[in-house]
Amino acid sequence: VSQVANLTLVSSACDMVSTAYASTKESHPYIRSVCDAAEKGVRSVTEATASCVQPVLTTLEPHVAAASEYASKGLDKLGEKIPLLQKPVEQVISDTKELVSSRVADAKDAVSS
Repeated sequence: VSQVANLTLVSSACDMVSTAYASTKESHPYIRSVCDAAEKGVRSVTEATASCVQPVLTTLEPHVAAASEYASKGLDKLGEKIPLLQKPVEQVISDTKELVSSRVADAKDAVSS
């Protein structure tokens, strides 16, 4: 999970969502109260679940470690094959706009000629 979170595309997307969430909460008092209640509920559920799940996780720790190592190797290969994952969201959007604009211009030129 931490390896996925550290991918540039994922971390920049999380930053964008976090900023939008904070801005929305700040701008709209009614949404803020709903979000605050939801956050409090999530914290309570997380705390209650953590104490119940911990014994199971301790038992499954060797299996989780093996799965984690396997997933890590898979993510490394994925990162090599998809360099887009190493770019921030803003750059991906910009590159996509440029590509679409270029293709539209090429199609327009082809139709004109």
